[in-house]
Amino acid sequence: MNQTTSPTQMIPNWLTFALLTVLSWGVYGIILHKGRGLMPDGTLPGPETANASLKAFLFVGIAYFVVAVLGPVLVLWQRGTNWSFTSSGMTWSFIAGVAGALGAFTLVLALGAAAAIYKGAAPAAVMPIVFAGAPVVNTVVAMFIHPPAGGLKSLPWQFVTGIVLAACGAFMVAKYAPTNRPAAKPAGVAAKH
Repeated sequence: MNQTTSPTQMIPNWLTFALLTVLSWGVYGIILHKGRGLMPDGTLPGPETANASLKAFLFVGIAYFVVAVLGPVLVLWQRGTNWSFTSSGMTWSFIAGVAGALGAFTLVLALGAAAAIYKGAAPAAVMPIVFAGAPVVNTVVAMFIHPPAGGLKSLPWQFVTGIVLAACGAFMVAKYAPTNRPAAKPAGVAAKH
């Protein structure tokens, strides 16, 4: 490293932002499940158990408004934007927002449903499927929209192997996730009173 290069210049901006996304999304499911569990009847069966996930998601929506609406408006205003938009850009961006919000909505429902089986470890079962499955879907859709030069036959075997390993890894982590339940008693062992 020469004297004119600072440590922050060594990491490209896109990588810094990608790693910050990994960090925030990496804790998202765990924090969301915690919020869901702290809602009325979020951990114990009761009249509001089915609503605990939706109550948590309501505050996710409020957070989206604060971060995804107020944040860009303030930054755009500070940068002196001309506030021009295109209809196609707005349409596709809105569709992306719906996909993201729908994913967050179904995630909170998945965490709620998994809590009955895995208790506090529900994120350990749900999130591997989400975080390994989403890149596989992203890759397939991206190749469909922007086919690789030379077609599918030109894909390196390492790339295809990586997709298969991601899918297998997600399955294994989810299948063997801890349940936070006591171990089953061996057959024939009577409970002591």
